Amino acid sequence: MAPQLCLAQEPEADQLLSADPFALLVGMMLDQQYPLEHAFRGPRKLAERMGGFDIHKIAQADPAEFEALAATPPAIHRYGRSMARRAQDLARYVIENYDGRTERIWTQGDPNAAEVLRRLKDLPGYGDQKARIFLALLGKQLGVRPSGWEKAAGAYSEKNSRRSAADIVDGETLLEVRAFKKEQKAAAKKKA
Repeated sequence: MAPQLCLAQEPEADQLLSADPFALLVGMMLDQQYPLEHAFRGPRKLAERMGGFDIHKIAQADPAEFEALAATPPAIHRYGRSMARRAQDLARYVIENYDGRTERIWTQGDPNAAEVLRRLKDLPGYGDQKARIFLALLGKQLGVRPSGWEKAAGAYSEKNSRRSAADIVDGETLLEVRAFKKEQKAAAKKKA
């Protein structure tokens, strides 16, 4: 049985994230300029509107219809239409490069962590920081620990930290991560 994630803070949404690696990948992609738990609820919203969450249906959906579906209130993101395009790009990329099997990003060819990190950075909508957070999430919560994962994930792999989605296991840790991010923004403003 797969570990139960608690990122969306809603049982049905978290169940989808726990059961479907592509849903988790999309949720992480949506986690930008939007409250974290709402971002991770995005895949569930898509599933409810599409009659299930299916990477192939997402990739093949008419772009205009998919954008409208994603932007319909409650939208999957503050920027629902642009995030819908990114989700479709992500689905197509995973289909083209990993036969639609998201877990192959971290399993195909028994890769080390540097290779997994490179593969994550290559994903549409993922940059260095998001890739490192996702790698830390895999290691900390899903038991996916390719050789060197802690070094590759950097500070996000630290035990008992409250830096990112990788550290959220319940409502309390969500608040602690939010407080950490607020402190970081305040410190950055002070330096500027």
